[in-house]
Amino acid sequence: MNSWTGWIKGALAGVAMLGAGAAQAAPVEINFYYPVAIGGPVAKIVEDLITRFEADHPDIKVKPVYSGTYPETISKALTAYRAGQPPEVAVMLSTDMYTLIDEDAIVPFDDFVRTDEDKAWLEGFFPVFMVNSQHDGKTWGVPFQRGTTLFFWNKDAFREVGLDPEKGPQNWDEVVEFATKLTKREADGNVSRWGMQVPSSLTSYWLLQGYVAQNDGKIADETGTQTYFDSPEVVEALQYWVDLAHKHKVMKPGVIEWATNPKDFFEGRAAMITTTSGNLTNIKTNAPFPFGVQILPEHKKRGAPTSGGNAYIFNGVAPEKQAAAFQFVKWLSSPEQAAEWSIKTGYIAAREDAWATEAMKAYVAEFPGALVPHEQIPYMVPELSTHENQRISRVIDDAIEASLTGKKEPAQALSDAQKEADRILEDYRD
Repeated sequence: MNSWTGWIKGALAGVAMLGAGAAQAAPVEINFYYPVAIGGPVAKIVEDLITRFEADHPDIKVKPVYSGTYPETISKALTAYRAGQPPEVAVMLSTDMYTLIDEDAIVPFDDFVRTDEDKAWLEGFFPVFMVNSQHDGKTWGVPFQRGTTLFFWNKDAFREVGLDPEKGPQNWDEVVEFATKLTKREADGNVSRWGMQVPSSLTSYWLLQGYVAQNDGKIADETGTQTYFDSPEVVEALQYWVDLAHKHKVMKPGVIEWATNPKDFFEGRAAMITTTSGNLTNIKTNAPFPFGVQILPEHKKRGAPTSGGNAYIFNGVAPEKQAAAFQFVKWLSSPEQAAEWSIKTGYIAAREDAWATEAMKAYVAEFPGALVPHEQIPYMVPELSTHENQRISRVIDDAIEASLTGKKEPAQALSDAQKEADRILEDYRD
C-alpha cells in the first residue's frame, strides 16, 4: 500500500495548479466502472452527470464503463487490477470493502482530503452508511447509491377487505393479520393474491437482516471477522419469515425472485411487499393503483439494513488520475448531485445536506413517500460485510433458501451456516 502514498502530495499539488488555471496539454482521463448493463435510463442519468462534471472540470475527462451487475463489476475491476490496468474509480457494493482491502486494490480517501471543504464533505454522510465504508480509522469507500428495504401495500386491496388504506401494518403480528385478510383463495384452492411477499433470490441475507434487527439481534459484528448466524435472535427471525409461507400460508412458498416481486405487486398477485428503496421510483411510476409506503414493521424494536454501492478509488494508477478520481467522487456525492440521484433513481441521499436542497424539498412536497427512506435512517444497521464476503453471503443465502424451501429447519440451516462461516473466517481472527 506504500506504493501510492508518495504520489499523493504531488498529485494534489498538480490538481491545485490546474484549478488555478495552469495550462495542460490534454485533460486527465479516468475510467469509471459503473454497475449497470449498457444503455437504459440509469446509464443516461450517469452520462448526464458526467457531461456536467466535465463542463465544470475541463481538466478531467471521465470515460464510463457499464460493467453489468455488482458481482460482474467487482470481478471485472479486480481482473483489471491484477492485470495492471485498474479503473481509476468504480462503484461497487459497500460490502465489498474488506475484499478490496485484502486485495490491496483500493486507496483510502483520507489522504486526498486536505481542505476544510474536503473535510466537511467527508463528515457530511450519515454515520450508518459509513460503517461499511470505514476500517482501521480510514475511509475506503464513499456512499453513492445506497438503499434500504421498505414496505409497500396496495390501497385498493386494503379497501376491498376492510383495512384502513392509509395505514400499513406496524408490527410482525399485524403483518400476519393483514396478510391473512388480503390473501385471496379461489374455490379450487388456488391463490390468486398473496397477502405478503418478500423476495428471497440473490441477496436474501439482506432481507433477513431487517428481521434480525427488528428482533434486537445482529447477523455479524463490524470487524468483518465474526458472524452470529446461529444466535437465537437470527433463528427466530428466519423462523418468522418461513412461517409466513408454511405456517400462516399468506406468502407464496419457496424462493421468490427479486425481479418478479414488484411485477407481482403491480399485477395484483401480492397485496403487500417488501423491496429495496431503489424500487421507489419504479413503483411510483408503474403501480396502476394507489399505494402506501412506510418504514418496516417492528417486533422488539424498529430495524432495517442499509445496502447499495460505494465509490472506490483504485491503487496502482498514476497519482494525477487518483486525484482526478477524488474530484469526481466528491462532485458526484455533493448535496446537489446526491439529491438529484435520489430523486431520479429512488436511492437514498446519503447525506443530510442533500435533504435540505430546494430540489429535494420540492420533490418530497410532491411525493411524500420519498421521505420514508430518510425516516428509516435512525433505525438502520450496516449490511453484512466480512472478509471473504462473497463466500460468507453465499453461505447464509444457502441457509435461507434451504429453510424457505423446506429442506432444513431454520435452526439446523443456520447452525450449519455458522460452522462454515467460522471455518472461512478463522484465518482473519486474532
